[in-house]
This record gives sequence, C-alpha cells and structure tokens, in this order.
Amino acid sequence: MDQAVSTPLTLAKLPVGCSAVIIQIVGGHELHRKLRGLGIHVGTKLRIEHRRGSGLVVSVGNGRVALGGGIVEKLQIMPTDDDHGPAPASTADPEPS
Repeated sequence: MDQAVSTPLTLAKLPVGCSAVIIQIVGGHELHRKLRGLGIHVGTKLRIEHRRGSGLVVSVGNGRVALGGGIVEKLQIMPTDDDHGPAPASTADPEPS
C-alpha cells in the first residue's frame, strides 16, 4: 500500500498575493470564536497582502486583518486560481514577420 501522505497546506505557506479558501481551523472553541469575530471561518476566501514577521496581513471581504504566526499555522487552506499575480511567461516562439 504505497499511498502518498500529503501535509495539509497552511496559510503560513501561501505566498504574498495569492488567494485561498479556509478549509479547516485546527483549534479550540476560543480560536474559532476569535476568528469569527474577525469575519474568518471555514469557507472564507482571503488574500495574502503582506508578511509581518511570522504573521500575515490578509484581505477578508472589504477589510484587512493582521494574524499572528501561531494563528496562521492553524488555518488549513485550499489555494484558489483567481490570483492577480503576474501572468506566466509565454514559452511559444514568436511568429516570423
């Protein structure tokens, strides 16, 4: 039985400028309550705006929220493809003139 074991992707590992949806919050009732107060829960879409030490500043809806490093490690996410980062470079050869 050779099945690959994948480590869940946490918000801490997502690059700046990328978007994701929270799929699980690994924490107790108090963490869930605190995050709900900030508008963050399972299913919330957010975008990484910039890093502040081990923490992050994320966009949630029309606002921004600063999250500490301990919290971002507890948010498991699924990246989304609607990021507004730079487009990948084209590998096609230019057409002759």
